[in-house]
Amino acid sequence: MSTDTESVALVGDEVVTNVARSALFAALTGALAYFSFQLPVTPVPYTLQVLGVFLAGVFLGPTWGFAAMALYVVAGAVGAPVYAYGASGVGSLVSPWGGYLWSYPFAAALIGYVAHGRDGLTPTGDIPLSRLAAGLAAGTLVIYVFGMLGYAVFADVGLYAALLVTVVPFVPGEILKGVVAVLVARNDRLRAA
Repeated sequence: MSTDTESVALVGDEVVTNVARSALFAALTGALAYFSFQLPVTPVPYTLQVLGVFLAGVFLGPTWGFAAMALYVVAGAVGAPVYAYGASGVGSLVSPWGGYLWSYPFAAALIGYVAHGRDGLTPTGDIPLSRLAAGLAAGTLVIYVFGMLGYAVFADVGLYAALLVTVVPFVPGEILKGVVAVLVARNDRLRAA
C-alpha cells in the first residue's frame, strides 16, 4: 500500500512563515537582553529587550507578536540564557523584575492590535504614525504596570516605591526605543514585512 503525500499540506506556508518569523523575533529579543546595564538609581536592569517587544508587535501583529514573546519567555524559563545578563530559569520569572518578562507577550499583542487592527498585517511603512505611536505607548504602559506590580510583590515594597524604581528611570529610554522602532518600521527595505 502506498501513500501519496505530495498533495497533502499539513501546515500552510503562511503558518510556517509566521512561526519562523516569531522564532526570529524571540531570538532577537534574547540577543537584545545581553545589552544590559545597571542604572545607579534602580536595582532593575536596563536592557534593550523592550525594543524586541516593540518590533515583534509592529512586524508580526497581535497574534504572532504574542506568540514570539511567549516563545521568548518560555525559552528563558526552560533554561535558554535569554534574559538580562544571560539569566534564565523560572526563578527569573518570580524575581523582582519578573513582571517585565510576564508582560512581553501581552505588550507585543497590544502593540500589534493597535498598529494593525484585527484584519491582517498592514505593511509597516503604511501604518499611520499616530497608530504606531499609540501602539508603542500602550505596550509600554502594559510593560510598566506588570513590571511595577511584579517588583512591588517580589521586592515587598509599596506601589509608590515600585513606581520610582521600575518606571520613572526608564521613561527616557523607552521613548528612544520607540523612536528606533518607528524608524525601523519606516525603513524602505522593510516596508513589505
